[in-house]
Amino acid sequence: MTMTENEPSIVDSDDFTVRRTITIAASIEKVWATITEATHIARWFGQSAVLDTVAVGAVGTFSFDGHGTFPIRIEECDPPRTIAYRWGDGDPHAVDPFEPDRSTVFRFVLDVVDGGTRLTVVESGFGGLSDPAASMESHRGGWDAELDELVAYLDGGS
Repeated sequence: MTMTENEPSIVDSDDFTVRRTITIAASIEKVWATITEATHIARWFGQSAVLDTVAVGAVGTFSFDGHGTFPIRIEECDPPRTIAYRWGDGDPHAVDPFEPDRSTVFRFVLDVVDGGTRLTVVESGFGGLSDPAASMESHRGGWDAELDELVAYLDGGS
């Protein structure tokens, strides 16, 4: 499956979500490792990832060139099917970077399909942000680019 065969992300302005589903020619175990282990995450999602453990409540950071470093916390974890990360807006002065009006949640759901794994990401919580429409559009483009990088990373035999 090549990157061009996967549909782009879509914005749902009524639900304040961004969603994308892709199919990857890799086992569910390999895709799970790639979306949960910091060493793999840093190879396709941003430039660096720090995450000490994969469990509900675990915290860390994801960094993106030109955008900064964002605190993350695992909200849900059901290996190898579902993981949800809450990420803050990156404000270093925030008392609680995970408060709902300063953060969104992106949830990965994995399903085994013929020839590989179907991954669906849904990012929610944009309704509480200061400019939901601009944030959703920015993240829509981000998910297109990042998930294409994920497919390329796994296609590269990682």
